Amino acid sequence: MNFESMLQLIISSALVYSTPLIFTSIGGVFSERSGVVNVGLEGIMTMGAFSSVVFNLTFAESLGNWTPWLGLVIGALVGALFAALHALATVTFRADHIISGTVINLMAPALGVFLLTTIYGTGSSQTIVEPFGNFDFPLLSKIPFLGRIFFGGTFAPGFMAILVAVLAWFVVFKTKFGLRLRSVGEHPQAADTLGINVYAMRYSGVILSGVLGGIGGAVLAQSISNNFSVTTIAGQGFISMAAMIFGKWNPVGAMGASLFFGLAMSLATIGYQIPVIKQIPPAFLSMAPYIITIVVLAAFFGKAVAPKADGTNYIKSK
Repeated sequence: MNFESMLQLIISSALVYSTPLIFTSIGGVFSERSGVVNVGLEGIMTMGAFSSVVFNLTFAESLGNWTPWLGLVIGALVGALFAALHALATVTFRADHIISGTVINLMAPALGVFLLTTIYGTGSSQTIVEPFGNFDFPLLSKIPFLGRIFFGGTFAPGFMAILVAVLAWFVVFKTKFGLRLRSVGEHPQAADTLGINVYAMRYSGVILSGVLGGIGGAVLAQSISNNFSVTTIAGQGFISMAAMIFGKWNPVGAMGASLFFGLAMSLATIGYQIPVIKQIPPAFLSMAPYIITIVVLAAFFGKAVAPKADGTNYIKSK
């Protein structure tokens, strides 16, 4: 394998593994900027993965290449539904954010396996026939060297995730909606005094996190696992939260951290093809993303300042 081919392999593989983390970590940014801790991102990703796989298996024959893209829409809708449950518990009924998110994380895999058993008679799905494949950008892939590395045989949802990260940054920091969202996450009493509906903004932030988390799960299930089982989502939701913290609750920062974690995850799959890394036992490469997550949280958590009202229930004064 020459140097150019090796770079293309590393970058394209890292993009595949980073994409679910990018979507989900940005979702976490919206939720926590509104003041709601969404530990349930793992469960939301699980249900996004489940729903997209079931949709893919059901409609692949009639929809063809459009199936995985429409599967993202289904994953987003289901993710929004489960996020709405979290918002109902934390915003309306003022439940503890961590406990509510943990319940979603515990419920989602069991519910997915139960529904699979009900539909297909087995606890794991068949392999989907219409996954996300490689994509060549017209014209850009023809650019010498850089074109083949970044735009040839690449992962189209990854570029969509990068675009969403930039758009999310603009929404959070440059729009009236983003200003109101950040205000209820920093000082909800002051925001309420200025006429901002704190409950509505927090619902908006949490449901947006569900939409993006569901898309993250749908991307993962239709590109990496290509099926659904109880272990399809194995810690990626928590790694996304780590990326959000590492990125200092900034969508672009979360994207950068997700690319870093995604690279670490991809090396467990492609490491045997890379001259230096193939000497490392595969078990250590598989452990690396989770070890890196712990190290990053230990090193940067104290330096990253969360929104002041993050995790604090708001009671509207009369």
